[in-house]
Amino acid sequence: MALTLRVAGDRWRAHLRAVADAHPGIVPVVKGNGYGFGKASLARRSAWLGADTVAVGTYVEVADVLQRFDGDVMVMTPWRPPVRGEQIPYDPRVVHTVGRTNDLLAMGEDAPAGTRVVAEGLTSMARHGFDRHALADAAAALGRLRLQGFAVHLPMAGGRLDEAERWAAVLGASKLADRLETPTLYVSHLTDTELSGLGERRPGLTIRPRIGTALWLGDRGALRPTATVLDVHEVERGERVGYRQRAMPVAGHLVIVSGGTTHGIGLEAPTAASSLRQRATSIAKGGLEAAGLALSPYTIGGKQRWFAEPPHMQASMLLLPRSVPPPEVGAEVAVAVRFTTTTFDAVTLS
Repeated sequence: MALTLRVAGDRWRAHLRAVADAHPGIVPVVKGNGYGFGKASLARRSAWLGADTVAVGTYVEVADVLQRFDGDVMVMTPWRPPVRGEQIPYDPRVVHTVGRTNDLLAMGEDAPAGTRVVAEGLTSMARHGFDRHALADAAAALGRLRLQGFAVHLPMAGGRLDEAERWAAVLGASKLADRLETPTLYVSHLTDTELSGLGERRPGLTIRPRIGTALWLGDRGALRPTATVLDVHEVERGERVGYRQRAMPVAGHLVIVSGGTTHGIGLEAPTAASSLRQRATSIAKGGLEAAGLALSPYTIGGKQRWFAEPPHMQASMLLLPRSVPPPEVGAEVAVAVRFTTTTFDAVTLS
């Protein structure tokens, strides 16, 4: 009776292999909720792909991945001085990201000699990294730390290839480059065409793409999230149901399905409505929600169905009009999810 991710195993594995083969030096990204699969599972799958390095998001994620992956683990969140008893893992297999000169100096005092780091450039993302004018100071602050390469985290829009090439040129001309045995650039969010273009422009540079979504979720046809029908009840128009005792606007059936807020059901990442159509849709949905209705991600009878009330922690109540035959208890229904915010009860590979 679970929220389940059903994976067409052969198809998914073929996709993973194709992506890895097309990207020599790939660094699989294994962070957050593990893109719905779980970090431990993806760490083991990265080893199966033959990757020598994976990337995690934060230091909290390191220990779990180190236990399941024998290669290097790169932490993409920049190193900061430990606070409130925080323990930084200085395992020899951990590669740290640095983006401020003061942090390099502090890390040199805190970390063992030879601790490996990558220097991140401050791209137009404007999130983390060294300004290009700070690279000389960064080189002087490296001290006994070992520079593994450079990193750039690019936005998903704009001239990414040109920006990546500019950073490759800046970093290559900086004093940091003198500390590298092999000029290496770790990049996030370049398309295949952009990666090829960067390689042509910088033939002496080793380019290592960090890939998460396009790797694990790139073939959505191989992934089928389903929910189990837990109960079905007839309901009359005006009948009050649920925690909030809302009156039902139509007669029909209440369908109780697995999946609630603990799974990520009903939670959405904020998005910007950029087109007129998107704005109109947002306005329309806002009006419906103000009236006490919200469209659920569950599909029954070929259509998404309305929540009878907001999702509970582990189950959701759906309102099905009388004209639609209700599913049987124990049946599975399709559910649309945002994989990066969904925690499944089970992941099964066929």
